[in-house]
This record gives sequence, structure tokens and C-alpha cells, in this order.
Amino acid sequence: MTTTQSTRTNPATAATGTGSGAAVGGDAAPDTATARISGARQRIDDLDARIVALIKERMSASDEIQQIRITDGGRRVDLAREMDILRHYSDALGRERGTRLAMTLLELCRGTGGR
Repeated sequence: MTTTQSTRTNPATAATGTGSGAAVGGDAAPDTATARISGARQRIDDLDARIVALIKERMSASDEIQQIRITDGGRRVDLAREMDILRHYSDALGRERGTRLAMTLLELCRGTGGR
């Protein structure tokens, strides 16, 4: 066997695992890693879609609360409630990350009072 025959797989047959050298050396690992990465990326895409839907739902609920509060003569923002939310996220995700995420969500959900 020559050097090129002993460790390389024909690119046309690498995906199917057929042809000479398909199981030699590390040839199977890249395909397996690629499949695992693809699966993990699909999970992330699915999670991101769910997160976006939940953020939209949260924005809608927040808008409803703000409208009720304003109609009742109150302020659009409840700072005590926002502090509770900051603490909740900080406790759940760690001070730095939790606070950053909570601040982003609060900013998104504050709206302008007349979205």
C-alpha cells in the first residue's frame, strides 16, 4: 500500500463509509464529529426558537401590566419588581451573567408605553 492508500478515504465515498480505508485511522471520527456538531447545532436552533417565543410572550405580558398600571394612574415601571427579577436571575445564573440577562430582558420588556 502507498501512503495515500493507507490513510485517506475517497471523498466521494467518505460520507457513506464505503470504499477503501473508510474505517482506517481517524477517517470515521470527522464524520461522527460532524454529525454530533450538526445535532448539537440543531438543538441550539430549536432552543433559540423557543427562547424567542418565550421572550415575545414575556414582552406581551409586560406590556399588558404596564398598560393596566398606567390606566390606573400608576407608573409604567415598578422598580421594586425589577429588583426582584434581577435577584432571581442573579441567583439562578450567577451574579454577572444573571444580572446581564435580566437587564436585557427588562430593557426589552419595558417598551415605550405605547408599543
